[in-house]
Order: sequence, then C-alpha cells, then structure tokens
Amino acid sequence: MARIGLFYGSDTGTTQKVAKTIKGFFDDETMSAPVDAMKASAKDILAYDHLILGTPTVGIGELPADWEALMEKLVSTDLSGKTVAVFGLGDQFCYADSYADAMGELADFFAERGARVVGDWPTDGYEHAASLAVRNGRFIGLALDEDNQPEQTPDRLKAWLNLIAPEFGLDPVH
Repeated sequence: MARIGLFYGSDTGTTQKVAKTIKGFFDDETMSAPVDAMKASAKDILAYDHLILGTPTVGIGELPADWEALMEKLVSTDLSGKTVAVFGLGDQFCYADSYADAMGELADFFAERGARVVGDWPTDGYEHAASLAVRNGRFIGLALDEDNQPEQTPDRLKAWLNLIAPEFGLDPVH
C-alpha cells in the first residue's frame, strides 16, 4: 500500500486534474491514485498517516458536496497522528471575498480532530480581498486559481510539493 493518501473533491473536474498532476510525480508505493472524496470512507482516510487533500471552493465560499459527505463520516473520528497537507482551487477575482475558503474549512476540520496540518503557502502574487484559508498572512495550504492564473500552477505545485516533502518523507520534485 502507498504511504500517502491523495483525496480530492471536485465539481468541474479541475481539482481532479490537479490531483492527477500531483500523483504523476510519485510512484504507487509512495502515493495512492487520487481518490474522489465522494467514493471514500473513513476507513480509507484512516489507512494513511500522511494525506494530501484537495478541494475547490464552490459558490460563495462553500465546500463541494463530496467533501461534506466524507466529513460527515469522519465527524467523530480521531485523526491524531495524521499529517495533512491541503490544496484548494478558487477564483480570486469573481469570488475575491471568499477565495479558497473551502481549503480553510477542510484544514480546520482535520486539525480539530487532531491532524497536524502542514504546507502553508505565501499570499504574495494573489489578488483576493479575503479568505478563510489565510492564517497569519499565509494560506493554510496551496491556493491555485485555474481560472485566472493557470500558467502559475506548475511552478506553484512543484514548489509546494518540495515544501511539504520533508514532512512526508518525499524526495524533491523536479
């Protein structure tokens, strides 16, 4: 079994695409194939000590239904000992007041159940007004805007994976 579980929620397929890109950097012993949160169970999450979780922000700052469904299954689960890194997609111009909010909600949910969240990311280079995913001037995970800054995704993704590599026992990504 892989050492790292990769789970995503997606409403348009864009977060799934990013999850597949992440998986492309790693072999099957290192990372699981991307798992849709709608199809996942609490047992699937508990099988891994290291998790990478991806979510879009839908509507005005909301989690997609697939994450909400999985979180219901995990509401009373102890996630102590888990190391979690999150990435979130959003549109920083159309939803400037709620950019990547779902990423913040997802990270908070796991942290409230004992998981250690790693991989905070600078807010430099983004043009949003507010986000529930910003803590101490930094995003709680990697924020991506495939609508307005898709050309920045490859470099941001590699840099973020290298940032979390020590926490996950990963070799650097090139």
